[in-house]
Amino acid sequence: MSRADQRTNFDEGRLMQLLVAPIVSEKATMVAEKSNVVTFKVLQDATKFEIKAAVELMFKVEVQGVSVVNTKGKTKRFGKSVGRRDNVRKAYVTLKPGQELNLGGEAA
Repeated sequence: MSRADQRTNFDEGRLMQLLVAPIVSEKATMVAEKSNVVTFKVLQDATKFEIKAAVELMFKVEVQGVSVVNTKGKTKRFGKSVGRRDNVRKAYVTLKPGQELNLGGEAA
């Protein structure tokens, strides 16, 4: 299988589960307004090509590029016991100029 085939043939069921949740934070909102970027929490084993295909499939927009950040989970105390937050993989999806993705839920 060539590399071009690996980029285009994805299981649609997997793509639907790939995007865990949109990240709505102050930083994500500032990045979205400034440079047309949408931020998602994704599965740990997701690739950039899969993330691009999933966003294009689910939201019917054109994606220019995908950047991925792995954040290690912090160790936190809960009373006497010590717990650990999960590791998080974030995807910053840059949309092509003219494309728009509204995750806020408010009607335009």
